[in-house]
Parts: sequence; C-alpha cells; structure tokens
Amino acid sequence: MPSYEQLGELLDPVSTVLLTVECQQGVVGPDSALPELAREARSSGALRNVARLVAAAHETGVQVIHAIAERRPDGRGANRNARLFRAAERLPVHQLAGSTAVRVAPPIEVTEEDFVVRRLHGLSPIHGTDVDALLRNLGCRTLIVTGVSANVAVPNAVFDAVNLGYTAVVPADAIAGVPADYTSAMIRNTLALVATVATTDEVLRGLKRAYGRS
Repeated sequence: MPSYEQLGELLDPVSTVLLTVECQQGVVGPDSALPELAREARSSGALRNVARLVAAAHETGVQVIHAIAERRPDGRGANRNARLFRAAERLPVHQLAGSTAVRVAPPIEVTEEDFVVRRLHGLSPIHGTDVDALLRNLGCRTLIVTGVSANVAVPNAVFDAVNLGYTAVVPADAIAGVPADYTSAMIRNTLALVATVATTDEVLRGLKRAYGRS
C-alpha cells in the first residue's frame, strides 16, 4: 500500500477526479437487474465506501463524475456483439434512459457540481464517452476509480485511464464484482500492476492531507 505522503502527492484536489462506475439503482439498488452483484456491492461495504469517498470529494473540492450505463427503450445504438449484451436484453430490469434504474443509487449523494455522464454502448465508462474530454478540461492528472463491476467496467476504466496518461488510484474496498473472491484476485493480479491500490480510509486520509496543503 502507498504511504500517506505518496497518496497526498497523487491526490491534489486541483488535479484529482473521482469516478463512480455504474453505481446506479438498476445495478446496485434493491431492484437491481443483477441481484448477486447488488448484494455483493452492499454486503461488502463497497457501495458505502463509494458514498464516503464522494462525500469527501465534495468536502475537499475534488471533482466527481458519475458514469452511468443506459439504453434507449428501442435499443437503437446498443451493442449486441457479446454474450453480456445479449443477456442484458433478457433481464427483468432494463437500464432505460430516464428511468429510476439509471439514477445514482443511495447512499451516494449527487450535487450540482458533479458531472453525470451517460453511455448507450460499449463496456467502458471512458472510451467513447465524454469522460476523457472532461478530465482534460478539468486538468486531471489522477483518477480515482470506484464502483462496479470488478469483472468488466472497472478494469476497463482503469486500463483506459492509464492508456490516456492518467494515474489511476483504486480503493480496493470501494469496488465490487462477482463472485466475491474474484474482486481480490482482479486487484492482486491485474489492477495492482497498473494502478495505485489503497483502502478507502487511506484515500480519505490522502485527500484530507492534500486538501490541508492546498
């Protein structure tokens, strides 16, 4: 794990952005299309930790971006070129634009200063969306990646961030996937190779330390 000093250097509020990935009602809420993932996000404490990080970002002036996956009611423009997409079409809850399913889920709080970026296609919260342009315009150098799932969208976000030149920070207890032990394996064997991995408490202390210096 990085030292407080190292995290403090990375987490300058002026150049840090916090990204929440698919923390929406239809994914991690009580009426989720993916109940196993929703249960894991809640029982593991990951969703609560995302909310803690978002609250701290609001307090320290760190920009927050919420990445939401949704689809049109007619499905136009959505991918159908993988099992994952075809299975999603058969789920009882659809992430339809404008519906409750695509609202950011409690206990995460959204403020007027936050960006909510919605995508209609693909697997990545960054590639093919407005996120990269927003990050560049915001002067971002460090991207904190949180949310779900550790199976697909979170690693996509981390890889894209690194490929685009950002430093990725992953609070290991603020992401979730299924089965539960897959998340730790993904962090240990993959994400730790390309991102700075820490705990939520360590990131919170790093944010406060950096904020105190700014």
